[in-house]
Amino acid sequence: MVDKSAEALVLGQDEPAIARRGGAGPARDTERKFAEVLADVVDVDIESVSSDSHFFEDLGANSLVMAQFCARVRKRPDLPSVSMKDIYRNPTVRSLAAALVDAVPAPSDSPTPATPPARTPAPAPAPAPAPAPAPAPAPGSTPRYVLCGALQLLFFLGYSFVTGLVAAKGYDWVSDGSGVADVYLRSVVFGGLGFLTLCAFPIVAKWVLIGRWKPREFPVWSLTYLRFWIVKALLHANPMILFVGNPLYVVYLRALGARIGKGVTILSRSVPVCTDLLTIGAGSVIRKDAFLLCYRAHAGRIQTGRITLGRDVYIGSKTVLDIDTSMGDGAQLGHASALYRGQTVPAGERHHGSPAQRTDIDHVRVAPARCGTPRRAWFALVSLLQLFLLYIPLAVGGLYMLFTWIPVLDDRLNPDDVGILTTEFAVDTLLLSLGLFFGFVVVGLAALFTVPRLLHLAVKPDKVYPLYGFQYAAFRAVSGMTNIKFFAWLFGDSSYIVPYLLGLGYNLSRVEQTGSNFGTEVQHETPYMATVGSGTMVADGLSILNADFSSTSFRVSRASIGARNFLGNNIVYPAGARTGDNCLLATKVMVPLDGEVREGVGLLGSPCFEIPRTVERDTRFDHLRTGEELRRRLSAKNRYNLRSMALFLFVRWLHTFVLTAIALASVDLYGVLGYVVISGYLALTLAFTAFYWVLVERCFTLFRPLRPQLCSIYDPNFWYQERLWKVPSAHLNVFNGTPFKNVIWRLLGVRIGRRVFDDGLYVTDRMLAAIGDDCTLNAGSKVQCHSQEDGTFKSDHSALGAGCTLGVGAHVHYGVTVGDGAVLAPDSFLMKGEEVPPNALWGGNPAVELSPAPGDGSGSTTATGTPSATGAATTAS
Repeated sequence: MVDKSAEALVLGQDEPAIARRGGAGPARDTERKFAEVLADVVDVDIESVSSDSHFFEDLGANSLVMAQFCARVRKRPDLPSVSMKDIYRNPTVRSLAAALVDAVPAPSDSPTPATPPARTPAPAPAPAPAPAPAPAPAPGSTPRYVLCGALQLLFFLGYSFVTGLVAAKGYDWVSDGSGVADVYLRSVVFGGLGFLTLCAFPIVAKWVLIGRWKPREFPVWSLTYLRFWIVKALLHANPMILFVGNPLYVVYLRALGARIGKGVTILSRSVPVCTDLLTIGAGSVIRKDAFLLCYRAHAGRIQTGRITLGRDVYIGSKTVLDIDTSMGDGAQLGHASALYRGQTVPAGERHHGSPAQRTDIDHVRVAPARCGTPRRAWFALVSLLQLFLLYIPLAVGGLYMLFTWIPVLDDRLNPDDVGILTTEFAVDTLLLSLGLFFGFVVVGLAALFTVPRLLHLAVKPDKVYPLYGFQYAAFRAVSGMTNIKFFAWLFGDSSYIVPYLLGLGYNLSRVEQTGSNFGTEVQHETPYMATVGSGTMVADGLSILNADFSSTSFRVSRASIGARNFLGNNIVYPAGARTGDNCLLATKVMVPLDGEVREGVGLLGSPCFEIPRTVERDTRFDHLRTGEELRRRLSAKNRYNLRSMALFLFVRWLHTFVLTAIALASVDLYGVLGYVVISGYLALTLAFTAFYWVLVERCFTLFRPLRPQLCSIYDPNFWYQERLWKVPSAHLNVFNGTPFKNVIWRLLGVRIGRRVFDDGLYVTDRMLAAIGDDCTLNAGSKVQCHSQEDGTFKSDHSALGAGCTLGVGAHVHYGVTVGDGAVLAPDSFLMKGEEVPPNALWGGNPAVELSPAPGDGSGSTTATGTPSATGAATTAS
């Protein structure tokens, strides 16, 4: 019990000051309770916590410590709920209590708790609807789960069988050609028909299995879900994805049932599945990495719903549009933003943030150009001619020529040839795999450093060009070639990514080598308009937007990242960003396009707000980042990274070697078993690839679990974990929505429960993650059990309880605990150290507790009240 004089000491005021404020009223009582909790969390005497002590600067706390403070406060019924956004905006006990005093819940002995009044509203934000959490799903049916997986496997094997049959018959027909001209013509006919069949099959399957998509919901692992999954899998395996950014892709979506107007430009490779529920008005633009799926998985059920966009709508990069959302004519949604279920952007308004709120920023920053229907039709026609007359004959006829001209392959087709268990077979496999793999590495690098530079000469900086012309084609070719993931994967997370990016065309100023300047997932729209300042470090997942688009035009312009910055994970950085030197850009932050240039601060959230640039815990290893100690440790890290690169080149080549051996063996058996061999090859290579990379990762860890770390990036413990991030994982996408992905996660070390529905989750540190039974994990969701800020690496366990739901694009950080049945809304960022109570609904960036809409828990929503001053959709709980 603290007496009045002690209270005055703790809160930094004398007794007369307390008397002038009316004694220990609600605000004073809240301050005292906050101070008690804070002292316990920071592990100091309560006398050391004054009401004006800055959490980070005076008390030495960090975001992880303050997340624990928030969790403890939320467990006390006599205190208002506190979020990390509240902490950053009110970094003292006094300011925090003053901001939240009106939100104190009613006493626990009250028979009917009163609804707390809203906090002071921010000026002119848009109301943000919150998705209503469904009750925690009942345990699923294991027999139904197993049956669905078995039927999915049968469908895949059947699809492989038919593909093998058609490929074998086609190859036989092409090989019967006499002369180069005849082989070319046969390749055009067979390849063209094959391409059209692959494109038409998903359309036919959709209309036969589904008909028209309608708003509804159904349980996962059911027969209805199986039909849904078949259509989704066929769409994702569709070669028309190669035509994203081309008018042909829009035509294809119309054939699938989407209502799309004239002059629409779609640059996102995320394919809408429930296309009948998608409406896009004329002249709209959808940038890359936007999610408009028209479905979501929620609490063990698939929910489908409409997405309606008016005319001349603009959708920014890395956005998420949940089901039952709409935007009026001329509306805009900025990058790194989201619309929650039931949310609407009125005509002519501009919104950004997650969830979206009103802004005055104009995201269409390029003037229009003349680009009518004839130009689009001509571009589509030329694309088809290139495909049918050049690329397809090269692929089909080239395969025939490969078997004909290379003695190793020609000998395999000879039925009298010696068997596969011979020295000759092993030598043939070795030579062919070495030629294919290292030929790709050498020739690929040479091409990357030359061809795009020539194509880039056709596109002048800051000049407006119409879409679908020669300059647009050259720009797309540069973007496609320079974003090949293999080389960024090879050189990333090491000193050697710097010369690679310089070779591509980046301007990296005066490089201060850290050994971890960039991660393995650096993307851009053109490398020749990207500038990164001296001393800047990028964690991973950076996407540089140095091109602007309208529905008729595009322009490339320089995107400049300042000096001595640190960029966290999964960041979109646009040209014209208002950040300068010495900034910390936190994970999933929405980089601002308006206001003064930010310098010497940290930015967090969407929309962003300022946080401390660094805290005491992140400076403890600064002595390792300068002088002789840096040179010594950097040299050791470079040697380790070189060994990692060599090791991964070897294991990638070994993978190629085995696939080559299987291919040659299939060719050897082709004369006996025919098309059965080809279908078996498809299934066998997929299964081998999955289990091969599981074995590689487990061997690197020596089959031991990872342990939480707090160390410098120059510590060998970090290098060890950094090596694991190079294990390829793209093949996991093939298993999305099937029980087989859970098997692979379990083999990789994830502690995953039963009947988990995984529609596209990615886990970075497998052995530090735990996922409970019957969880529902949406496309683009991520559990990242580490962070790297400047020169400090931190990792910890993260756990999802049973029956949790992660929305589309949701991001869970390290040290997180999510209670049973909790829901994380789409595009949310759940910060490190957070504790989400059971059956709670959280959302936003950073995530806070949301007020669910009234209803039956099916997911229907209504708009919440006006967001508080601490951010959109932050309401008293």
